[in-house]
Amino acid sequence: MAVTKIYIVYYSLHGHVETMAREVLRGVNSVPDVEATLWQVPETLPEKILEKVKAVPRPDDVPDIQPEQLAEADGFMFGFPSRFGVMASQVMTFFDNTNDLWTTQALAGKPAGIFWSTGFHGGGQELTALTAVTKLAHHGMIFVPVGYTFGKSMYEMGEVKGGSPYGSGTYAADGSREPTELEIQQANYHGKYFAGIAKKLKKRSPV
Repeated sequence: MAVTKIYIVYYSLHGHVETMAREVLRGVNSVPDVEATLWQVPETLPEKILEKVKAVPRPDDVPDIQPEQLAEADGFMFGFPSRFGVMASQVMTFFDNTNDLWTTQALAGKPAGIFWSTGFHGGGQELTALTAVTKLAHHGMIFVPVGYTFGKSMYEMGEVKGGSPYGSGTYAADGSREPTELEIQQANYHGKYFAGIAKKLKKRSPV
């Protein structure tokens, strides 16, 4: 059976989205005949600013991705922090540079999921995800939300938990909060669920 290639493309300033991305990776790779690769969105901030905002070092084992490389994959999971209720500008810039792919609709029909990090519950847990869908729509990609398939954990009220039917998420608070075990579990499940959908779409008959 042909392998379904999933690119997990993320941007992480303080490490929260990276933690989620690595768990999504594990979930995707747990599905037979599906292969996931981690990629980072290129940084756009100068080093001096990164030092001032106490950005964590970018991992050496995750290469930067260029927009044209998206055409190589069968599906995508995009991860990003929220800035004023929408995706971070680094990810915006990356999507702005996919014009050639948009012109040819090279990504049309390919599935895409999203995951994210916000500061708190009013910081865009749903708005960040909802506005990100516009990027997918213009490319003709098929948005794959996680829905309520995570079961009773979607209704967790005993502890703070990020995420929504749009995808998995976490809270960073002032930057000191790390993803919880439940949020990690949801990210893993999200990757596994998405991989299953992408695999089915890979096998679909041509229109």
